[in-house]
Amino acid sequence: MSELIDARRSIRKYQTDKPVTKEQLDQLLTAAMLAPSARNLRPWEFIAITRRDTINGIAKALPNAGMCVTATAVIVIVAVPQAELPEGYLPQDCGAAAQNILLEAVSMGLGTCWCGVYPNADRIEALRKLLGIPEPNIPFNVIAVGYPDEAPDRRGFFDGAKVSYIE
Repeated sequence: MSELIDARRSIRKYQTDKPVTKEQLDQLLTAAMLAPSARNLRPWEFIAITRRDTINGIAKALPNAGMCVTATAVIVIVAVPQAELPEGYLPQDCGAAAQNILLEAVSMGLGTCWCGVYPNADRIEALRKLLGIPEPNIPFNVIAVGYPDEAPDRRGFFDGAKVSYIE
């Protein structure tokens, strides 16, 4: 697992001639649905997109999703509010599902880039309109997926100054 975490990068350029298959998307979504969630309510739905005009529409609608123009697939995580869900847990649950997608993608030789949507009202509304997402559901994020056409350097690192130990 440490190798996957270490190898994960935000990829912003993809090989446009190598499509992501439905089977690969299903594998990524299986990983997402194995994520932990508060009270195991699984307050999410997923939209897997390979249609080029829709992917380009996402790239145009969201100021942080320009890399989608070369991605061959996009996954949108949709948060589904539920009365039984303790307040404040929706973003945590959807974030855990997103992280599982990112790590599973690395294990498959795919690259990804997480593009935030929630809590920005303009981005939420743009995706609702583009993808027909009904209220009260909330487009949480967009994950560009494809075969990497770049190899960015690692940017994360351990910073002991941000850690307190209680022994």
